[in-house]
Amino acid sequence: MEIEKIEFKINNLPPKIQKQVVDFIDFLSNKYGTHGKKYKLKFDWEGSLSDLGKKYTSVDLQHKASEWR
Repeated sequence: MEIEKIEFKINNLPPKIQKQVVDFIDFLSNKYGTHGKKYKLKFDWEGSLSDLGKKYTSVDLQHKASEWR
């Protein structure tokens, strides 16, 4: 579809609907990765809580997590 036809169709919509069209385009761009920079996950936080392993066991943490629910 030509850009001019798309522009014409969007411009003939009410402003509220035009906003929805832009939001949908952003959604599709994010979903299919057509725009934007891809970020690699970082694990620079790894090991930062290792000192707590001396203070708490995994069972202690499970019990605490159950209390929070």
